Amino acid sequence: MSYDDGMRVRREVLGDAHVDRARERTTEFTADFQDLITRYAWGEIWTRPGLDRRTRSCITLTALVARGHLEELAMHVRAARRNGLTTDEIKEVLLQTAIYCGVPAANAAFAVAQRVLAEETG
Repeated sequence: MSYDDGMRVRREVLGDAHVDRARERTTEFTADFQDLITRYAWGEIWTRPGLDRRTRSCITLTALVARGHLEELAMHVRAARRNGLTTDEIKEVLLQTAIYCGVPAANAAFAVAQRVLAEETG
């Protein structure tokens, strides 16, 4: 996949505002990293035909909870909504993480998701 394909999917999943902010913050030091994630995460993985974006969002939410990446989790809760997950489906994913990732991790994830979802509706 090309950089352009990755950027298209990145914008569809994360939204123009997020991607524009990331690009504005890009420096000479971080430019190669931005290129890497655009080409490989978005251009190679998120464009593969084997899973739909809703499923990829569920997997991504779980992985971020498991690793404790709460700032990234907030971004991907928004992305999950853009990919069609309902609030109840996000709740179910987080409940699942309580069993497989641990209750403290899920508790922190619920706090992040509740804040993000409230921002969307409020």
